[in-house]
Amino acid sequence: MDKPIEESPASAPSPAPVSGTERLVAIDTLRGVAVLGILVMNIYGFAMPFVAYQNPLAAGGTEWYNLGTWFFTHIFFDQKFMAIFSILFGAGLVMMATRAEAVGRKYAGVWYRRNFWLLLIGAAHGYLIWMGDILFAYALIGMLVYPFRNRSPRALIITACVLLPIALLLSYGGGFAMQKMQVMGDEIVQLQEAGEELTDAQISTLEEVEEMSLFLKSPEEQVAEDTAAYTGDYSGIVSFRAPTVVMMQTTATLFFILWRVGGLMLLGMALMKLGVLSGERNKDFYRKMMFIGYGLGLPLVAYSAYNMQLHDWDYMWIFQVGTIPNYIASILIAFGHIALVMLIVKSGAMKALMDRFGAVGRMAFTNYLMHSIILTTVFYGYGFGLYGQIPRFWQMGFVVAVLGFQLWISPIWLKAFRFGPAEWLWRSLTYWRLQPMRRQSS
Repeated sequence: MDKPIEESPASAPSPAPVSGTERLVAIDTLRGVAVLGILVMNIYGFAMPFVAYQNPLAAGGTEWYNLGTWFFTHIFFDQKFMAIFSILFGAGLVMMATRAEAVGRKYAGVWYRRNFWLLLIGAAHGYLIWMGDILFAYALIGMLVYPFRNRSPRALIITACVLLPIALLLSYGGGFAMQKMQVMGDEIVQLQEAGEELTDAQISTLEEVEEMSLFLKSPEEQVAEDTAAYTGDYSGIVSFRAPTVVMMQTTATLFFILWRVGGLMLLGMALMKLGVLSGERNKDFYRKMMFIGYGLGLPLVAYSAYNMQLHDWDYMWIFQVGTIPNYIASILIAFGHIALVMLIVKSGAMKALMDRFGAVGRMAFTNYLMHSIILTTVFYGYGFGLYGQIPRFWQMGFVVAVLGFQLWISPIWLKAFRFGPAEWLWRSLTYWRLQPMRRQSS
């Protein structure tokens, strides 16, 4: 989501955004592809209960074309475009900090203010609009990775490779601990039913098991609860999703998001320093990158989908080990996607379409928030109330409609204005003064 903040001339006394002419076209195009790509998966979170994101049998239709839609999106989109987004966030940090420091300006204050406001916007987005917000985590982790900006590419890659597996280890350990706690809870309940007086420690364990059970309900229970809540009124929806947002911003961030997103941001810093994300490498490099990324990643993620089906999409199994193949494959396939976009940009093919993706990328913040505003209005009870009613296959029609609209409107908007509305607000808050919005006529 982070875009290069352009720096003012060297004689200026303080940092400020710069004109769009200095923008790296490849970065903007890749960001546009990423922001539109994540909607293919996020639509599941807008249109139906979240349990259906990983379990296609829970909701969304079990016909061959609906199940086929799940397999297709899992293989080519699930976590892949969010990985690209995380990589680009790290790349943006390197780009902006390098520009500032090259002319003798300190950038830390700008970066931390920038991420402070993104943190608040992300929190508001999560609580008030959609529970699947990622901006909060990006802002928080972006603050943590800032000290790594001057590390060498080699050091950044090594650090990323250390961080990325931690999320998997914590997921496995967390699943093992939950299973053990469930067994302990069952044993304590048996003692209670036998008439034994429970100790304080046993009572405390039962309370922990009860809290944990809120997140381990059967798919049927989750579908029923989510559908009842999200087809209701606005205040009820806000109250219902608040515990989930709290969990996402605390436990999920600490035990999973921090390590994955943090590692990917560091990879993005390294790839930016190596000229990979700015299209500076030759075509042979990107061809090899694409073949390796797809060649290793696609078989691995296909195995992931097949294995999840064999285990009937069991939540606990997925939580512990089922996500591992796609966790790894998503990064490899993200590299393949990046290389493919770079090849298209460097070849000059489909230039009109790539220009539109570039415009979407320059307004990525606005377009991301627009997804939530449009689609919660379409599906939630305070809007058109279609939640849980649209099969998975036909949800892709809404994706195509929104993407087509954004590919059309973004270039038109940027002909008249320098930034998208959300980008303008974010920049104005960061520099604590209103930024010029309209483009000057020639």
